[in-house]
Amino acid sequence: MAVTVVGSVALDNVETPFKKMNNILGGSASFFSLSSSFLTDVKIIGVIGDDFNQTYLDIFKDKSIDITGLKTEKGTTFHWEGRYGYDLSDPETLETDLGVFSSFKPVVPHSFKNDTLFLANIDPDIQFDVLSQMNSPKLIALDTMNFWIERKREKLIKVIEKSDIFIINESEARLLTGESSIFLAAKAIHNFGAKILILKRGAYGATMFLDDHFFIVPAYPLEDIKDPTGAGDSFAGGFLGYIDNTGDMSFENFKKALVFGNIMASFAVEDFSVDRLLAIKMDEIKDRFKKFRDMTYFGELSL
Repeated sequence: MAVTVVGSVALDNVETPFKKMNNILGGSASFFSLSSSFLTDVKIIGVIGDDFNQTYLDIFKDKSIDITGLKTEKGTTFHWEGRYGYDLSDPETLETDLGVFSSFKPVVPHSFKNDTLFLANIDPDIQFDVLSQMNSPKLIALDTMNFWIERKREKLIKVIEKSDIFIINESEARLLTGESSIFLAAKAIHNFGAKILILKRGAYGATMFLDDHFFIVPAYPLEDIKDPTGAGDSFAGGFLGYIDNTGDMSFENFKKALVFGNIMASFAVEDFSVDRLLAIKMDEIKDRFKKFRDMTYFGELSL
């Protein structure tokens, strides 16, 4: 069992109404890998600059995350700076510096070629290139954003055709398909080739579509949210980590995986960067899973 993630490892500046943090560990591959590592082996394919802090590399090593595919190049690490308002919804991007990520050409090591694969939010051309290097991945999951939908829609659809699971938010699904109805958008995306569509709904949870089935889960209620950055990738990490751990591809198990993904995302937003993910104990995860079940299950209805 193993999951390979292809995505960014970054140094972020994040500002919320409560605090500002500079040069903290960020990037889709960072959040995904640390979230998923609670349940399965994780391998990263990415690139960092020679300015990257050794302490952050040690974080991956301490969690037994394979960084064989994480290459160091001369130059600066991908950098993002964003600012959140009081509602902590979509951040304002203040600065983006791709650094060495601008010339990123991933090479998939031989031992990664049959893993479950997560293609994080990166250029569809890169995603397609990675797919061409794989042998027989157990499962392929894909993320994207409106930037790529608007600029490389046709190439993105080619990647969707080869993917099993597509993870986006509702506005991105509407933008991609031109459908205002989420149900019609789901049908269109299934026609593109993805077997499973997962719509991230932020503070409202997530929705999953598989054939004629759909399943909705609310977000786990939180009193204190400090930094929403990385919530979506932590969700994806928990979701795919659970599936890879269980090896069960049934719809019922995908429901449990969706809940697990929500729970991991709920931990991620409770502190800046990956700090909360590093502090979680498995007993906390199990306790939150139980509370989530009690919160959403009310038994048989008697009329």
